[in-house]
Amino acid sequence: MLRIFLLVCLVFSYSYASDEAKIEKVVSVDCSSLRLGQYICPDPSINQIDPDTQQYRGCTKGKTIPSEGEADVQCIAAEGIMCIETNNSTFTKKLPCKWTNGYSLEIALLLSVFLGMFGLDRFYLGYPGIGLAKLCTLGFMFLGQLLDIILIAAQDILSGCGAIRWISLCDTLLWSRSYSCQK
Repeated sequence: MLRIFLLVCLVFSYSYASDEAKIEKVVSVDCSSLRLGQYICPDPSINQIDPDTQQYRGCTKGKTIPSEGEADVQCIAAEGIMCIETNNSTFTKKLPCKWTNGYSLEIALLLSVFLGMFGLDRFYLGYPGIGLAKLCTLGFMFLGQLLDIILIAAQDILSGCGAIRWISLCDTLLWSRSYSCQK
């Protein structure tokens, strides 16, 4: 009888201890110092994309370099994190905008798929040097065409006016910017 009583006491004490461990502790922090993985940005429950520009709402162009604009975007912290600034789990963060300077992603992708071997996608995006090289070599034996299809579909290359992340590495080669970008 004593053994059964001790066993019942042990089971109840174990379930009580596990309930205490399940209680979440909320930590208040400065949300601007959160690391990647401690927040979701932009908040998926809020539609923050402007359908006309396909940018974050409130996107502004940069002061010195227009393609380096930013927008204040609503983010949400992970469970158990409360932001000091707002006293809840939401906060705003500046995220970079991807400006396309009027170039259409769909048109660039269609040109790359069907006429990329002739360099028309690069001429459209403002890269006459690489367009001419692709024209003379049939898209670098179709490997350049395949690479451009992947880059355009991944939105890693959009326009010759500064919307490319890696243009500074290749600017001295044939990846020259178009004359129409100079103001």
